[in-house]
Amino acid sequence: MWIVPESAIPGIVDAQSAFDAVEATFAAMARRDAYNFPVVREALGEGRQYGFKSGLDRVGGLLGVKSGGYFPGNAERGIPNHQSTVFLFDPESGKPTAMVGGNLLTALRTAAASAISIARLARVDSKVLGMVGAGHQSAFQMRAAVRQRGFEKVIGWNLHPEMLSRLAETAEELGLPFEAVALDQLGAEADVIITITSSFDAIVKDAHVRPGTHLACMGTDTKGKQEVEAALLGRASVFTDEVAQSVSIGEAQHAVAAGLLAEDAIVEIGAVINGAHPGRASAEDITLFDGTGVGLQDLAVASKAVELAVAHGLAMEVDF
Repeated sequence: MWIVPESAIPGIVDAQSAFDAVEATFAAMARRDAYNFPVVREALGEGRQYGFKSGLDRVGGLLGVKSGGYFPGNAERGIPNHQSTVFLFDPESGKPTAMVGGNLLTALRTAAASAISIARLARVDSKVLGMVGAGHQSAFQMRAAVRQRGFEKVIGWNLHPEMLSRLAETAEELGLPFEAVALDQLGAEADVIITITSSFDAIVKDAHVRPGTHLACMGTDTKGKQEVEAALLGRASVFTDEVAQSVSIGEAQHAVAAGLLAEDAIVEIGAVINGAHPGRASAEDITLFDGTGVGLQDLAVASKAVELAVAHGLAMEVDF
């Protein structure tokens, strides 16, 4: 069995590797060559969340599980709030093949998913990137997003304004100007909006968003969470990683429950990748990607990490 520690990941897995791995996974899901198992998620109290995401990719030969969650007290410990580990198994025998640090991989695969949605759904002339949320993952989101379109400016909002320095510094790193704005201004100016928060109340309202906008909603992955007003999904073309998760723990849970969105109107992004769905219908279309985060994303990037770590001599092999 190979062991790839968290410390080895930064030097071997980059944004493009994650993008390619996740895009291939979404395509396999849409072809029904791969599927995710039901998510197990438990609240541990004091804001802590812990759970398991797993799945099988028959063609890719992937079977495994990501174990981890959100531990808000970790900031005081000097470690990331999100903690996870990926375990891979031989799908034929069930024998464990790898244990991989999953913290950076989770950020990379989440950013890759929103970047894929931008590449496939955003208007090609998109110039202003709007960021809602300035937590740890926001920097990864911004870096991945700017690779997909010729953005000329980044604008952002966060519940705690003092954290906006992360967005400003990341934008400066990317050579882009940054401006902190109110939510109504963000909606009025942004061509693409990424939401990456842990909110349980709608932040982005339907009235904020103008025609032609693409939204990548990446923070809602638990029952009860919500980043955008349900009415917005009612007038948008809605895409997702997996429909079952979208309607149960994703952003669509609220719109479906309110009767504003039919489950069968939600399209898997893999269908757009495969060419089975055209994606954006017009320049005026509002497109929304409900990125719930599926186990197969984790398995795909972990498998790539193992491949690269072995090639670079950074993986440890143990008998198990």
